[in-house]
Amino acid sequence: MSPGLFLLFIIGYFVLLLTVSYLTGRKADMQAYFTGNRNSVWYVVAIGLIADSLSGVTYISVPGKVGTASFAYLQVALGYVAGYIAIAVILLPLFYNRNLTSIYTYLRQRFGPATQKVGALFFMLSRLTGSAARLYVVAGVLQLFVFEHYRVPFVLTVSLMIGLMLLYTYRGGIKTLVWTDALQSALLLAAVCVTIRAICDGLQWSLGEAVEKVAGGPYAQVFFWDWKAANFFPKDFFGGMMIAVTMTGLDQNMMQKNLSCRTLGEAKKNLYSFSLIQLAVHVLLLGMGALLYEYMRAFGIAGPVDAVTGALLTDQVFPSLALHHLGAFAAVAFVTGLTAATFSSADSVLTTLTTSFYIDILGHASEDMDGSKRRLRNTIHTGWGIALLLTILLFKALNRSALIDTVLLLASLTYGPMLGLFAFGIFSKRSIPDKASILVCLASPALCYWLRQQSGSLWGGYRFGNELLLVNGFFTYAGLWFFSLGKKERPFKN
Repeated sequence: MSPGLFLLFIIGYFVLLLTVSYLTGRKADMQAYFTGNRNSVWYVVAIGLIADSLSGVTYISVPGKVGTASFAYLQVALGYVAGYIAIAVILLPLFYNRNLTSIYTYLRQRFGPATQKVGALFFMLSRLTGSAARLYVVAGVLQLFVFEHYRVPFVLTVSLMIGLMLLYTYRGGIKTLVWTDALQSALLLAAVCVTIRAICDGLQWSLGEAVEKVAGGPYAQVFFWDWKAANFFPKDFFGGMMIAVTMTGLDQNMMQKNLSCRTLGEAKKNLYSFSLIQLAVHVLLLGMGALLYEYMRAFGIAGPVDAVTGALLTDQVFPSLALHHLGAFAAVAFVTGLTAATFSSADSVLTTLTTSFYIDILGHASEDMDGSKRRLRNTIHTGWGIALLLTILLFKALNRSALIDTVLLLASLTYGPMLGLFAFGIFSKRSIPDKASILVCLASPALCYWLRQQSGSLWGGYRFGNELLLVNGFFTYAGLWFFSLGKKERPFKN
């Protein structure tokens, strides 16, 4: 497919988003920006969360990893379902009953302003670096297949992407994002279905035959029981559960949309529905991954390998086949899905980082309506866009693919303290010195990082997987409990 057609597609894609932004945001006020006027339709939010929960990295990595890990990731996805149910039962009532806009306001009410800022800063660090990593991946793909042809420098490519995101989010905020995310989720699902259809056509299989071949094929194993391995079922399941609780329930980026639903009951229906939808989407992604490897085997296509080690580069399997082997329609579908998955998670970050900084760090109320507060909000929104650009350019300067793994590790380390803080606040009535949370939330990730680096030699080859998040949360909880010794219990109603 020619770079010119790719460029026309990208332009059309953003014209569509800008149109939706104009229609939803032309009468938006401050409450529309922060909470969508608490009038979002629950099933639209549920659909939008699909693309928001899947990054471009996940879209590429989950199908590719089937070649080395089979359907093991489904263990994690099953844990997600349990995690979303826990959010609906425990966290949503907690946040709705307090009419919160930023969920970290709860930490202020429970412990004090220093703890609120600690929780918000951990969120900001994780979301900024994580979103920058995801955008770096998709920007690299677009640069290689489109903008390099026109000799557009990488910095201009990224600047245009972020500029467009600022343009369609700065006015409507959450009110706009609920609808643009739903649109991008629909495009993502369409892209996966088109790719599966293209593979089946190439193999001359019906959809029924494809399901039968995948279910009886070499990649169909779902559950793994080697307790030392990172993909041991209980580790993946409970790790996935805690990932859902922390990266959705304790993450302003995900919860701000949930809190925009009209009632607590509708917000719960949204999460219950989304838990099942995301499971089905992961099954589709894994099934597509198995079909990709069947296609490679049927046509004798050598998978992309590392030039030094000769190891299979699983993250390049899907892009390589979609862009070079499955035809123009599948190539367009791939870019559509990648763009939708990446931009849905990245564009909302600009709004939610702005919300958290405005409320948690500066201490303003979301109800502030005067012109100076609106200008301040817009300045913060633009500032986060610039910060996102600079972080991506830093990744480009370092130019190491392993940096993505480092960023994902950073995410697991930063969400652990939030898990411990909220768990201690909800399940304990003890009080702590407000500033003690700073020390605990710095010490716990540092200890977990050391354990992860040393685990192979300390415990006979045992390797930490997703359960490291649980360990991190436990250390944070224990540290807070230690500082609570000798303190009187505070009367606080959860």
